[in-house]
Amino acid sequence: MTTPARAQIEHIFTVDVEEYFQVAAFERIVSRHEWGTYPSRIERTIETLLDLLALYGATGTFFTLGWIADRYPFLVRRIHDAGHEVASHGYWHRRVDTLSVREFRDDVRASKAVLEHACGAPVTGFRAPNFSIKPGGEWAFDVLLEEGYRYDSSLFPIRRPGYGYPSAPPVPHLIHRASGSICELPPATTTWRGIRIPAAGGAYLRHFPFAIIRRAFAEHSANGIPATLYIHPWELDPEQPRMNVPFPTRLRHYGGLARTIPRLRRLLSEFRFTSAACALKLEAPLQPLAAKVSNAAD
Repeated sequence: MTTPARAQIEHIFTVDVEEYFQVAAFERIVSRHEWGTYPSRIERTIETLLDLLALYGATGTFFTLGWIADRYPFLVRRIHDAGHEVASHGYWHRRVDTLSVREFRDDVRASKAVLEHACGAPVTGFRAPNFSIKPGGEWAFDVLLEEGYRYDSSLFPIRRPGYGYPSAPPVPHLIHRASGSICELPPATTTWRGIRIPAAGGAYLRHFPFAIIRRAFAEHSANGIPATLYIHPWELDPEQPRMNVPFPTRLRHYGGLARTIPRLRRLLSEFRFTSAACALKLEAPLQPLAAKVSNAAD
């Protein structure tokens, strides 16, 4: 039986729109200059996601690479016209912690411009590739604010090699900077024996027991706090071409691909999902939602 709290809360469904060959784990074997030589599979996987969301009456935020928007502007428009939000995933899918301030500004500015041109709507949200805003990289929020972004979803409140911001609150919150305030939407987590466990989707949705993922969203529902889910289009594509990568990378990237759609169906049938823009009510100031969530977390 659906509880009243679960019926009322809308969680945040997000998609990192990138091709199967653009993931960070393949950077050593797939040059960005070669991206255009690989067969694209993004259209079919995006259509699968759009159909799935429509089936369950859900909307989402599609954090899209500027590179994708430049080559497939019709796809960005298709996402927007289907009732979803278009947000930025950067232009070149480069980790923030590898960029200078100027390089990061150029990247998020270029991405925002091409995405807005493609969809005909403002782009106000950003997610760093590989959640790569880490402790010491808070300067990125100043750049985002100065470039017109209103929220971010890059701080993963976990400890993990490669990314993670362990001290970040595990719920939506405001980050105050000299340039202003930006709302942060951390990917969903849960706690087991005092350890914070990632439960937001992606590889965790494919590899972890489904009960862990479900528990995180049920906990957020019970507390009246939206949880953020993320997925990549290539995770719905078990037939994608295989790259010649080491076994651990191959296992992490290709393992459980056949489980993605069935597990997404379970989540979409049990919980309600919307876009970040709708959850944040971007036509109004960000403070009310952030204040509510901060109080709930205390």
